[in-house]
Amino acid sequence: MSFPDIFAFPDIFDGVETWVFDLDNTLYPATSKVFDQISRRMTGFIAEHFDIAPDAALARQRDFFVRYGTTLRGLMIEHRIAPEPFLDYVHKIDVGMVATNPALAQKLEQLPGRKLIFTNASRIHAERVMEQIGIGHHFEDIFDIAAADYIPKPDKTSYAMMLRRHGVAAETACMIEDMAINLEPAKALGMSTVWLKGEIEWARPKAGTKTPAYIDYVADDLDSWLDGVIARRGLPI
Repeated sequence: MSFPDIFAFPDIFDGVETWVFDLDNTLYPATSKVFDQISRRMTGFIAEHFDIAPDAALARQRDFFVRYGTTLRGLMIEHRIAPEPFLDYVHKIDVGMVATNPALAQKLEQLPGRKLIFTNASRIHAERVMEQIGIGHHFEDIFDIAAADYIPKPDKTSYAMMLRRHGVAAETACMIEDMAINLEPAKALGMSTVWLKGEIEWARPKAGTKTPAYIDYVADDLDSWLDGVIARRGLPI
């Protein structure tokens, strides 16, 4: 087994007291295709509600996502759609595609400090996914889209609400995300930031640009980054 070079690993995380993790495509790999299931159900919901063809529904879904941060936010603002039925419908998916991950559970156990989930999904969805992975007991709480009054990341308001709700000082917190743009407000508030580099185009910084200043560290994967943090804290991996 190879161990990370703790002297090469950045010291920016040494003073972190609270770790704020995104959920989907962060605590499990995007290759699990969970979001593909959610996306198909969003398309189906829109097609049925507006009585339009699937192609038109998908175009509307993507337009809302780009302009409002989530499809749900666009539906709420432009069409007064109630959030609860939408969330219940789109999160009725097979989470069995996510692999149980004892190694991740062990690393989260070794990671010192508070651990929170901050997600644009629902609490029930987060709980189901975390149970499937086997890591739910390592997290103090879930700050979901309902807790944020349905104001999604990357709106800075929801980040401030999350920090206030849990009594977290931004300068002692670190946020870990697969969507680069969702780290910008975290950094603006004073948090340190980790971007989990992936192959999903819309989750990456704008094409042709260097790593934005709001990203403190680019991690190839969650496991190796956790190894580095734990090693610097002097704990066995």
